[in-house]
Amino acid sequence: MRRTAKQIWAGIPVGSSDTVISIDAMGGDLGPAAVVSGMAKSAEKNPNLRYIVHGDEAQLKPLIAKRKITDICDIRHASDVVTMHEKPSHVMRHGKGTSMWSAIEAVRAGDATVCVSCGNTGALMAVSMIRLRKVSGVNRPAIACLWPSRNPSGFNVMLDVGADIRADQDDLLQYALMGLSYARNGFGIARPRIGLLNVGTEEHKGRAELKVAHEMIEAAADSNDFDYVGFVEGGDIPSDRVDVIVTDGFTGNVALKTAEGTANLISEGLREAFKFSPLSRIAALLAYPSLRRLRKRIDPRRVNGGVFLGLNGTVVKSHGSADATGVSAAIKLAVQLAQSGFGEKLAARVASASEAGQVADTAGEPQTAGGTNST
Repeated sequence: MRRTAKQIWAGIPVGSSDTVISIDAMGGDLGPAAVVSGMAKSAEKNPNLRYIVHGDEAQLKPLIAKRKITDICDIRHASDVVTMHEKPSHVMRHGKGTSMWSAIEAVRAGDATVCVSCGNTGALMAVSMIRLRKVSGVNRPAIACLWPSRNPSGFNVMLDVGADIRADQDDLLQYALMGLSYARNGFGIARPRIGLLNVGTEEHKGRAELKVAHEMIEAAADSNDFDYVGFVEGGDIPSDRVDVIVTDGFTGNVALKTAEGTANLISEGLREAFKFSPLSRIAALLAYPSLRRLRKRIDPRRVNGGVFLGLNGTVVKSHGSADATGVSAAIKLAVQLAQSGFGEKLAARVASASEAGQVADTAGEPQTAGGTNST
């Protein structure tokens, strides 16, 4: 029988309002110091946080003691680390002694509600699928990321951004429903607007599976309480036209990496331009307050954290190069999902849609999806 996070805590009493997060402390580019610093930043803002920290105990103990969070941390020693260059297949065969595997295992056992890791994305997804398994009715899990946007919340949800390069019409419908549950339960958007990424907004454009998915998502909108805005283009991803953008993992990952590279290019270009001459330096000083506000608004650390959707357990993938601010943002997202009961609601949403689809298929009618507003 699975334990819950409230039933075990290394002998430390855990209250009903406490949230237990499993942390892979060794996977990031900046090492465990950045991860522990991010944990401390989050703990300052949330007194009900508890951590199960996985990694080299000899390294973690002094770092945790320095940040004065020893009383809220349960260290679980793991001698091995999954590097960024290791193949997922190798980790699946030989990764049981790693901090990543141990962190996922804590969620599987029910000791923690959500896992947070800065480690190798492919390996993390592979281990998550092996240990947590897919939710019944899900064909392909997806990775959902937060994209800076013009919406009042400051971001949009986009999925899939790299869990699987393929996606047929049924997968895209599932992505839409999982994105709906994520936006609603993670961020309180009562009736999310969902768009399907395509090369144009006209209905005759796009691959055959996109056209079928377009009809399926549109048919599922009313019964699942979301607004389907139809096809959207790349320029709509940061817009206020949608809340959730659905696409396959190949397209989503290319879009994400292109945006990151472009943002870096613009940032480097601005730095060079403001250093060009003495007048440029003066202009930089005058523009500094405005540039600082802009930087804060589009700072990728604020929206750090890709969520693995479609598994029997919630996993938040932090960027590998995340600093303390980025790790803290990923933990904040993990807490939001844990406190909303996101995992159970997403599973209920997918199960409801699968049942409705089976009934429709049996009746010889077009496939639709059902559900309730609570998921």
